[in-house]
Amino acid sequence: YAAIGGGSPIRKWSELQSAEMCAILDQTCPESAPHKPYLAFRYADPLTEEMYQRLLDDGFGKRGRAVAFTQYPQYSCSTTGSSLNELWKWRTRLEGRSTTSSPPSSSSPGIKWSVIDRWPTHPGLISAFAHNIQAQLSTYPASTRKDVILLFSAHSLPMSVVNRGDTYPAEVAATVHAVLTHLQFQNPYRLCWQSQVGPSAWLGAQTADTVKNYVRKGHTDMILVPIAFTSDHIETLYELDQEVIHEARKEGGTGVKRAESLNGSRLFIEALADVAGEHLRSGESCSRQMGMRCQGCRSERCLEQKRFFMNTGREVEEVVR
Repeated sequence: YAAIGGGSPIRKWSELQSAEMCAILDQTCPESAPHKPYLAFRYADPLTEEMYQRLLDDGFGKRGRAVAFTQYPQYSCSTTGSSLNELWKWRTRLEGRSTTSSPPSSSSPGIKWSVIDRWPTHPGLISAFAHNIQAQLSTYPASTRKDVILLFSAHSLPMSVVNRGDTYPAEVAATVHAVLTHLQFQNPYRLCWQSQVGPSAWLGAQTADTVKNYVRKGHTDMILVPIAFTSDHIETLYELDQEVIHEARKEGGTGVKRAESLNGSRLFIEALADVAGEHLRSGESCSRQMGMRCQGCRSERCLEQKRFFMNTGREVEEVVR
C-alpha cells in the first residue's frame, strides 16, 4: 500500500461513483427519489454491520427500501455471494430472526431489500470498458494498432470453487465477448487470471505468466484490461502496474500497457444509474439466476440467504436445491 500512495483508492472511487449515480437517479427516477448511497465493504471500513446500523439510525427500519447493488459485475459465491451472506447475517442480528422467517409484506417492519446481483453484459458497462481500451489503443502507431494483444485480466478463483459450479468464469467470459463484439474483434485477445495465493490449484492461465510468455515469443505490444474490477485498487495499481508490467518491460516488453480503470468514467457512472433505474422500475427482488445454487453447494447459509432475498419480491420463487 505504501507503493500506491499509502492506501487503496477504492473507497474514494466508490463514494464518487455512488454519489454521482444517485444524483442521476434523482432525475431519471423521481418516483423513488431521493436516493441515498451507503457503502459496505467485506473486509474494510465501513463494514457491513456499520452500514446496516447507519440504515437503521437513519430510519430505514420503518419499512424503508434498500437495494444491495454489488459492484462485482460478474457474480461469484466468493465475492457477491459472500457479501450477501454477510448482509443477511447482520439483518438477522440487527432486525431479528422473526423478520427473516417468512416472506415480508408491505406492512411488516424492517428494511425492504432487493438485490442487483449481477450485470456482466450491461451495454453501458461494455461501452465504458471499450472506451478505455480504445483510448489506450490510440497510443500505439496506427500501422501496428491492430496487432496489439488485448489481455483481459480478472481475479482468479481456486479450482475447488470453480468445480463446485461457480458462475464467475462464464460471466467474466461473457463480459469479454461483449466488449470484443463492441470493438468488432479487431485485435487478438486472451482472458487470463491474476492474484493467485497459496499452494492449491487456481483458475489459469495466470496473468503474470501470460505476459511473460508472450513477451518471450516476441509479442511486445499488449494492453492489460482489468475486466472484473470497477475501480483502481491494489490489484491494478500494484500487481498489474508495478509487478506485471514492470517485469514485462525488463524482459523487453516495452509496449505492455494497461487500460485505465473505470474509476470516474462518466459512461460507467451513467451505466450504474441505468442498471439501478431498471431494477427499481422492475419491482423484482433479484435476478432469476439468484435462486440457483451452485451444483456442488452444501452451504446452509447460502441457502437461507437466497431464500430471504428471493422472498422479498412480489412473487415467492422456489429456490433450486
